[in-house]
Amino acid sequence: MSESTERSRAEAASHWFTVMTRPAVTPEDLTAFRTWRRDPDNAAAFDKVSTGWTIAGGLAEQPAIAAATAEALARYPARPAGVGAVRVGGLGISRRGVWAPVALGLAVVAVGGAAVVGWREMVPRYSTAVGGQRLEVLADGSRVRLNTDTSLRVAFTEGERRVVLEHGQAFFDVAHDASRPFVVVADGARVRALGTRFDVRHDGPGVRVTLLQGRVEVRARDGAAAVLAPGQAVVADGRGVSRPALADAGAVASWTSGRITFAGVPLRDAVAEVNRYSDRKVVLTAPEAVAGELVSGQFVAGDIDSFVAGARSLYGLKVTAETPREIRLAPG
Repeated sequence: MSESTERSRAEAASHWFTVMTRPAVTPEDLTAFRTWRRDPDNAAAFDKVSTGWTIAGGLAEQPAIAAATAEALARYPARPAGVGAVRVGGLGISRRGVWAPVALGLAVVAVGGAAVVGWREMVPRYSTAVGGQRLEVLADGSRVRLNTDTSLRVAFTEGERRVVLEHGQAFFDVAHDASRPFVVVADGARVRALGTRFDVRHDGPGVRVTLLQGRVEVRARDGAAAVLAPGQAVVADGRGVSRPALADAGAVASWTSGRITFAGVPLRDAVAEVNRYSDRKVVLTAPEAVAGELVSGQFVAGDIDSFVAGARSLYGLKVTAETPREIRLAPG
């Protein structure tokens, strides 16, 4: 790979990181990002930018780094949009756009204090459309990414940081604050965390919680509770809380990078999961022997056509009808 190609790929990766960390990501942005990321070299470049940004975010919390950041902002003010434009893969991307992840991080450092003062007076509500995603940095520094068709509201008080997940799915990266527990409420269940990363899904009866890092307590309406260790998941519903079970945490969280991962999932359930990310639905009409076939693999979220092509090839299905709203599949 030539140096110019590698540089262009790195700039494109920075551009896409900027897009994917905006407060709201449109379905069109997600589709274009998934298409670009299919190239393994592009995916590696994006992961490198993402990892570097995570490390930089941790460093930014240190007082010395914060002081250096403030000095840099004073010495090198932001340049107007459009200055220093470059071409990346046919896209017009300004230098400002390439460095936007850094600007975003500095802005978080700069306004964090003001946000903490203002959280008492605000009850923010965030939502996404079908196929969309949204990343929010809360007043305490915690990060929450909303998946497709999700709605939640934030209600912080002096004694508790509470998020109400009304429906959908969200991934939480919680800032540590032992004096104020972080609680997610969904369908009567309470998920209590102290400095941790976990996924909460509520798109039907019950709530599924999967823990990636730290510890959480999940408590159902009847008071039954379970404490999770990393790599475990439970379901809380009207019957109580299930026993913690091992879960593929990486697969559960794969949606945060625009992918859906299946590991031995019945075809009917895979179809239902794929349909969450698109207004155009797959309708499967098949006997249990086919609908219960196990699916393993990774798909781009929202790419209905690729999923249908794979299902046709692997399970002998055919398209019996197709409209802008649905694709019907049945045994061939």
